[in-house]
Amino acid sequence: MKSKMFKKLMAAAIATAMTASLAACGDAKPADASSESKSDTAKTEESKSDAASTEVASSDVEMTTVLIDPATGKPYDLGGMEIIIRDWWSSEPGEAKDDYEEALYAYRDWIQETYNFTIKQQAISDWGSTPQDFVDYATTGGDENYVFILRDDAITTGAMAQGLMYDLSTLDCLDFSEKKFQQNLLHKQYGKGDAIYAMYAGVSEPRTGMYFNKKLLKEAGIDPESLYELQASGQWTWDKWVELMKQVQRDIDADGVIDVWGTTQNNGSVISATIYSNGGSYIGKDAQGNFTYDLENAETQQALEFWIGILNDYTLPYPEGAQWDYYKEAFVNGMAAFMPEDGYAGTPGSFLENMEDDFGFVMYPKGPQMSDYINCWSNNPAAIPACYSAEKAWKIAFAWNLYTNDTPGYEDYAGWKTNYYAGFRDTRSVDETAEMMTQKGMIAYVGVCPKVNLGPDFAWGISAGCDLAAQVEKIRDTWKGYIAEANAQ
Repeated sequence: MKSKMFKKLMAAAIATAMTASLAACGDAKPADASSESKSDTAKTEESKSDAASTEVASSDVEMTTVLIDPATGKPYDLGGMEIIIRDWWSSEPGEAKDDYEEALYAYRDWIQETYNFTIKQQAISDWGSTPQDFVDYATTGGDENYVFILRDDAITTGAMAQGLMYDLSTLDCLDFSEKKFQQNLLHKQYGKGDAIYAMYAGVSEPRTGMYFNKKLLKEAGIDPESLYELQASGQWTWDKWVELMKQVQRDIDADGVIDVWGTTQNNGSVISATIYSNGGSYIGKDAQGNFTYDLENAETQQALEFWIGILNDYTLPYPEGAQWDYYKEAFVNGMAAFMPEDGYAGTPGSFLENMEDDFGFVMYPKGPQMSDYINCWSNNPAAIPACYSAEKAWKIAFAWNLYTNDTPGYEDYAGWKTNYYAGFRDTRSVDETAEMMTQKGMIAYVGVCPKVNLGPDFAWGISAGCDLAAQVEKIRDTWKGYIAEANAQ
């Protein structure tokens, strides 16, 4: 796994890479982790004097810069801690598939050897049980050394409100001004005041965009590549999408039944994408960090009215007894030209893998209140249980920080694209759309306001022909109550 090529790479690159990416941890001391956070000025002055480093040789890495514990004059020693990043999907990593993975594995071996710990990502919970599993563990404690990967859920936000998540802002081995945090802003989403309760490293996963069936567009006289041109020129709008759906939706055999519909839909996620694409939101935050009730803002209401119109006029109806995800089957089988859906749907192993017709992927069209496209960044938060001691939490965060840093020699390497290239049918979907999604992003707060449960509270009630005002009236006072309660905590 550790090649001669990588030994040379590490010798050439790690001195600068480790210094740049780990400098935030240079003045951190596990023994001081329980003390109050130092001011930025004090940290800066202390780092000038304490950021001692040395060059050491090992069997695999020559002359690499490591972080030195000023209390010992030696590399920080985590005492052989076994750290598990627990999620619901990870399996044992296989052999490296390319030079990047070989370098990644070798780097992670190096940090574990240098700082005396082990770390791995492992599936322990399942998707459904994860939020409650965290609450149970954080309430009762345990001897393990866990970083929990969670998901947006009312139980998760309840755990944050109840103080079950460690305040990561108190751990000086984490610098949330670093690029790897600023690329996704999850620490702001899961924050209150100066406190930060969860984190994510790296670019955000591409989320809700617009898939299109190239064959159906061609049959309707539309050049599929023109959608990429519309996106590039800023002309991919709600109105343009409706125009194309009018052209493609038709009764081919003149029997009075529509054969090709404008779009299929996963109603819950598309409602949100439509709202965000017009600059709206369900729940926001003000300058003081308090939640705000935004459901009746003009941008939000305009988006909801637009989407109900799409449901009425251009959306393939579900047959009696169909499952909630019938939209997937409908798109794969060529029953609709468009499908709003997340980027993962086009990757290997997902439901589009065996689709016969070629498909493309652009961002969700922008509404009339927006000057640019937007993608709502939604990442799985990583949290440390608050039941851990300050020293233990610091060591776990120190290791996680190392584990999630860029691989030396591959800084800013877009390794995430490999999986998308393997599944999407054209490179423009990846290089133009998915790439744009990692750059044009926002965060939403509806998923982190305690007690709010968007689907059953509101989104599931938005349907063809529904009374929007009645749906809003049902939830108005409840949400305002939740918001007031959250802001008072």
